Amino acid sequence: MTLSIPGHELLYSGKVRGLYAPTDPVTGRRDDTRLLLVASDRVSAYDHVLSTPVPDKGALLTRMSLWWFDQLADLVPHHVLSTDVPDEVAGRAVYVRRLTMLPVECVARAYLTGGGLAEYAATGTVSGVRLPQGLVDGSRLPEPVFTPSTKAPQGQHDEPISLEQVADLVGPGLADRLRDLTVAILARGDQVAAGRGILIADTKVEFGVDPAHLPPPGADGRPDWRAVDPDHLEIRLADEVLTPDSSRFWRAADWEPGRAQTSYDKQVLRDWLTSPASGWDRASDRPPPALPADVVQLTRSRYVEAYEALTGQTFHPRA
Repeated sequence: MTLSIPGHELLYSGKVRGLYAPTDPVTGRRDDTRLLLVASDRVSAYDHVLSTPVPDKGALLTRMSLWWFDQLADLVPHHVLSTDVPDEVAGRAVYVRRLTMLPVECVARAYLTGGGLAEYAATGTVSGVRLPQGLVDGSRLPEPVFTPSTKAPQGQHDEPISLEQVADLVGPGLADRLRDLTVAILARGDQVAAGRGILIADTKVEFGVDPAHLPPPGADGRPDWRAVDPDHLEIRLADEVLTPDSSRFWRAADWEPGRAQTSYDKQVLRDWLTSPASGWDRASDRPPPALPADVVQLTRSRYVEAYEALTGQTFHPRA
């Protein structure tokens, strides 16, 4: 469901976010320097947008990202310009710089779980990075590792790739810089969160650059990232950062390697969807069923708990 916002043109409606361009009230001309990024209460799981929203999710993730952008400002600049947004989306939207996004999903892991665990069990590596033997679900890694993936079109799966494959896409210098930034963001995030009772097992971040500073196009018509000096390219952190939607948040007091961890993210509803109680076969073509009220409430309460534990602020939803 898309939202009509006066003075704005909808450019893109994703699984859980919408992008709008401000327009001139007289000429209707779009402002090509800014975007309105709107977070909805929709939630996705297993490449499906669920029919049941999680109340206040958009506001919680927006506020948490804003808090983290401040904590990370000395590591990398971000894309946020203003939180003074139209009343229709107040509290769950921000104005951001219009950026050209880099063609890589930048992922880093501090703990082993999920898809990384499955790959490790089969090969002893994650995205080409050799890990120590004997690790189990929930093991802390000796140091955070960069485990990027492709940026697949909506409806398709992102696929893990190695640092060498990232270098093929953007050049070795820029690939190294993306790795270093991603790992630094996770390391800072995990350090800050651990002092507040939360472990951040892994995270996905996205980066972009000002369109005015794009490299010349290559043979395919896309920016030839290999043609730029990565040390002189201003990279900005975009989208969301270190939220329960882009990261795995675990309750530190309950952490115990070798089993599933108590999570603050949407793992709560993932677990229900794959349980016998849902009656849903993930391998089927059927969409997931509606979430029961108790699963919705538990998911929301975990998001609120994570926000309040991290920021030290009480979450007050707008009326």
